[in-house]
Amino acid sequence: MILHLDTHVIVWLYAGDRSRIPSRAAAALDHAHLVYSPVSGLEITYLYEIGRVTVSSQTILDYLRDRIGLTPDDTPFLVVAREAERLSWTRDPFDRMITAAAAVHGHPLVTADEAIRSHYEGAVWE
Repeated sequence: MILHLDTHVIVWLYAGDRSRIPSRAAAALDHAHLVYSPVSGLEITYLYEIGRVTVSSQTILDYLRDRIGLTPDDTPFLVVAREAERLSWTRDPFDRMITAAAAVHGHPLVTADEAIRSHYEGAVWE
């Protein structure tokens, strides 16, 4: 199974903080091929620039690739962007693109984000 990760989940995994992830979602992490939207890399860069994370997105993503096999989703950008255009429930471009990357193929998305969970049927959390 392919499982997409939201940006905050990526950061928590890098920090070694699996305690923030509920048991159902954590169990799913252990039994799936883990992917992320490349937009998460950009979001982590923004978080780094404003001091909310202390290392670069490349450091985080390389570390998780090596440790847990996390890979970027390779769906063409145009396909993801067109799907994101349909997600009118948020104005957050990161949430739209991350959700769209999972939704294009109907893949589950591990996220604590309540807006995503209430609008994307494939959201996994509790």
